[in-house]
Amino acid sequence: MNEFIGTSGEVDRGKLARSLSSKPLIARRSNRWIQLLLGLLCMMAISSPQYIWALFTKPLTDSLGVSLAEVQVTFSLLIVLQTFLSPWQGFLIDRFGPRILLSAGAVLTGLSWALAARATTITGLYLTYGVLGGIGTGIIYVGTVCHVAQWFPDRRGLATGLVAAGYGFGAILTTFPISQVIKASNYHRALLEFGVIFGVMGLIAAQGLRRPQRAPQGTPRELTHSAACPTEAPRSFTPAKMLKTPIFWLMFVMMTMMSTSGLMVVSQMGAFTRDFGMADVLVFGLPALPLALSIDRFANGLTRPFFGWVSDHIGRENTMVIAFALEGLAMTIWLSTRTDAATFVVMSGVVFFGWGEIFSLFPSTLTDTYGSKHATANYGLLYTAQGLGSVLGGPIAALLHQASGSWIPVFEVIIAMNFATALLAHFALKPLRRRWFQAELASAAEPDIASTMRT
Repeated sequence: MNEFIGTSGEVDRGKLARSLSSKPLIARRSNRWIQLLLGLLCMMAISSPQYIWALFTKPLTDSLGVSLAEVQVTFSLLIVLQTFLSPWQGFLIDRFGPRILLSAGAVLTGLSWALAARATTITGLYLTYGVLGGIGTGIIYVGTVCHVAQWFPDRRGLATGLVAAGYGFGAILTTFPISQVIKASNYHRALLEFGVIFGVMGLIAAQGLRRPQRAPQGTPRELTHSAACPTEAPRSFTPAKMLKTPIFWLMFVMMTMMSTSGLMVVSQMGAFTRDFGMADVLVFGLPALPLALSIDRFANGLTRPFFGWVSDHIGRENTMVIAFALEGLAMTIWLSTRTDAATFVVMSGVVFFGWGEIFSLFPSTLTDTYGSKHATANYGLLYTAQGLGSVLGGPIAALLHQASGSWIPVFEVIIAMNFATALLAHFALKPLRRRWFQAELASAAEPDIASTMRT
């Protein structure tokens, strides 16, 4: 208690108040890492439906007696519903909190696989794996990313990157086990057993999720890099107001192009690996496709916190330029070395390292720009770009391959999208956001200036 005694011998009330107010802050900072860990577990529980899909396309086409394009509609349904329903899901999460909604999402995700195991028609597969899976994974994905974005306003890029990494890393743990179950038994058993595991895991993790306490009014916002680039805009924008701004639509176009690129590889990798003659080739003593998928999951997970952390230090748009150009270059090399199995496997990982960071950079950039109060609903609207990308990268890419008889035109379109998005980040998004923050800071300062003049 002596440290609170001033030179006059009386209690220094200011020092005592600062000490007491710091204790809840310490508790909140400790608690937020627990929230991040729980969010990471939720994301790991829903990663396989998207990233293990390539293992199921061949057995599904054989079992159901349908074409690859018809089977790929399942994947598009999964991503479209995961994304297009996210604005509504984001509103519900903002309204009722993360625990209830994410618990429901975990149950639906588990059921989607368990019921898909019994599907005997393509329609049944659409309704289970596609519809139920899309709704369940969408609730958890959008809810988790925006949940940690609210807990970590000072490390938003890193935090969203870490939980988004769970969506990439989770499938590392399941790629080979699911592949082995399919090989030793059948895909029905793999879907049933792992569906139960995913549902239970996500349900347990969701029980600990809690909203952060609101920051006290009048607390000054931290700045990064310069006064023109605050951690967060001085005010929060509702979804309706956000939709009227050009920055949102530019980001929507950019995320659509990048989503198309990555989801083409995710959904079509089994098909073009076979067409390139790599499906049955052993690399380092392991089958090329499962090995590439495992490397891809690792790279896809690692890139999210890495580039999120980088963006916290050098800026969101600068990081986008580096990452998006890296993917374009990697895909160019990947295509040109497609007959070399070892290089093909390694470069697939580099491709995903240049793609997965969109799931930390875009939500961080959006929340920086439009505030955290409506972050879940706002990101739900931007995340619909992922659904559009699934259509372009799934059935549309399959139709382009079918029409041309080759995967090369598909790769050429994707590579062009990568480099175009990198250019947009530097020459369009960066100046737009700079002017946006300057205007917002000027607008926020006006009431303070008027108050000072009155006094």
